[in-house]
Amino acid sequence: MKVFISYSHKDEGHRNNLVSHLAPLKRDGVIEVWHDRKIMAGQEWAPQIDKNLEQASIILLLISSDFLASDYCYDKEMSRALEKHHNGEARIIPIIIRSADWSTAPFAKIQALPQDGKPVTSWNIEDEAWTDVAKGIRLVVQELSPTPTLPLIRCPVSSEIQSGTFRLRGIRFLRGGKRFLGRYVTRFCHLEKLPFPGWEG
Repeated sequence: MKVFISYSHKDEGHRNNLVSHLAPLKRDGVIEVWHDRKIMAGQEWAPQIDKNLEQASIILLLISSDFLASDYCYDKEMSRALEKHHNGEARIIPIIIRSADWSTAPFAKIQALPQDGKPVTSWNIEDEAWTDVAKGIRLVVQELSPTPTLPLIRCPVSSEIQSGTFRLRGIRFLRGGKRFLGRYVTRFCHLEKLPFPGWEG
């Protein structure tokens, strides 16, 4: 899941702190974080920003007075992000970095992080603020992630279990080793009256 970070370059240090706190989600392979510092030499920056913004499922707005004053952040990135948010194509999460008057901003009605929209720099321990932000983002990732499902494959009948013609995830069991397991699976299928996932006839 791609996470796009929109921020003012004057808040680059805060962006780095955010990326560090998102490292567990990245390491688990759950998210891919993108920001404009990932644009490589020789690439045109505007098309790269547009492409990654379009691909993003989660868009983080790092809110500060400098973000609100940036024409590109406010008019370009945030405007498109809001369109995607309202169309159900992405989820915007405002992250309040520094104190600013954002009460009339277009994103003001969207739930912000950290808790209660308290600016990160106002916390006594900023790592606690970033931890709160990271936990909030994790919940959104879990909400947006599709629930994995196992294929339903028919339950083997008793004769297949006794003859050794079934496999469990591609592993054939010897007659003596499978007897107890085979009885258990047959009884489970009988009681549940459902196909049992993971077995192949």
